[in-house]
Amino acid sequence: MINVAIDGPAGAGKSTIAKAAAKKMGYIYVDTGALYRAVGVYSLRNGVDTTDGEAVAKTLPSVSVELKFQDGVQHVYLNGEDVSEEIRTPKASMAASHVSAVPAVRQFLFDLQRDIAAKNNCIMDGRDIGTVVLPHAQVKIFLTASPEARAKRRFIELQAKGAKDAFEQVLADLKQRDYNDSHREVAPLKPADDSVLVDTTALTLEASVEKVIEVIKEKL
Repeated sequence: MINVAIDGPAGAGKSTIAKAAAKKMGYIYVDTGALYRAVGVYSLRNGVDTTDGEAVAKTLPSVSVELKFQDGVQHVYLNGEDVSEEIRTPKASMAASHVSAVPAVRQFLFDLQRDIAAKNNCIMDGRDIGTVVLPHAQVKIFLTASPEARAKRRFIELQAKGAKDAFEQVLADLKQRDYNDSHREVAPLKPADDSVLVDTTALTLEASVEKVIEVIKEKL
């Protein structure tokens, strides 16, 4: 199976770019961040402090997360309920950042991610795909952009959904997430040694997708 690992910070456009590239190449797209968001949503719904690793770990026996692909589109199910929309809120984003630092959560989702990659040609995105989850992936890309460019994209996305978050708040949340993701003890966000850096700050979405496909084809 051909596995492409795409890592990078929040708001770099990983999901959108990876999804489009996967569609063009006929691979399935796996958004691992959605899995962490689902675990975060379960904690939020049950009044669990997502910064309390022990409390979050205790919820895991009650959590079932599944990815289902319907017409090539990934849907995320939490205990049988489609939560694909709910996991995209700012609250869910921050909860995901917190629970992803919990070793028990990473272990809980690790096997699911590897199992999907073993059975499918896929493009998988996240924070530690090239470094931890799929260290033997044939292609590894580290996708990034300036914090301001990433915050602007996220801001426009949230506005389209009717959210009232101020740009300054979106930027502050994003910088906090960057800090959390790169400073956690377990599987911190960092480029794999053999990854190709793709900076999308000055690129349109279409150009970013083409650049990623170009890198994949070159590597294969």
